[in-house]
Amino acid sequence: MTTHILLTGASRGIGAAIAATLHGRDTLVFEASSADVDLSQPGAADRLWATAMDRLQGRIDVLINNAGVFEAAPIDSSDDEWLAGWQRTMTINLEASSVLSRRAILHWREHGHGGRIVNIASRAAYRGDSPAHWHYAASKAGMVAVTKTIARGYAAEGILAFAVCPGFTMTGMADDYLESRGGDKLLADIPLGRVATPEEIGTIAAFLALDAPPSMTGAVLDANGASYVR
Repeated sequence: MTTHILLTGASRGIGAAIAATLHGRDTLVFEASSADVDLSQPGAADRLWATAMDRLQGRIDVLINNAGVFEAAPIDSSDDEWLAGWQRTMTINLEASSVLSRRAILHWREHGHGGRIVNIASRAAYRGDSPAHWHYAASKAGMVAVTKTIARGYAAEGILAFAVCPGFTMTGMADDYLESRGGDKLLADIPLGRVATPEEIGTIAAFLALDAPPSMTGAVLDANGASYVR
């Protein structure tokens, strides 16, 4: 049976690589992006779910939460700017993915079958991030906690949840950050000697979405070149 998949943040970087990896499999993928919805807006995640249900013929088997932002909120910015950065990041990275996960679980329970959630988190969930990115690290730690909670709470119903925690990945977003942090000096902190490619993360996400054995539910997979080993 064809697997119906909602993938967020699909237009570039890791999301585009996940989509490419899923192509050629027996899948029907709604590749959602900011062109479809602005997840920072109230009610946007629910609207996206409704659109995805329409595009995917009323059935979603797998949800891959990849959409996210990585924007600085320096500690010396104004109070309003700092708080606005927190609110925007938490809304897009954590709240929207949680709303979509809730919709997915309710959908699967209504139809009496299981499904899979794959959350693209970050190494920052465990290691933290730069002083200008507390909010980003917090949002990704929240994604990991949500993943584990869903896995523990709904495994008996066949609802599985996984997370991926990439380190730096060679997307446009990562390129800018690597340059801002000194490039070669930052790479020296990665024993592998390079950052991950989007295709590597795409391979991991597709495996979790389609092939990972059910006993892996709750697993959080690292892909950071051994720059942070738990």
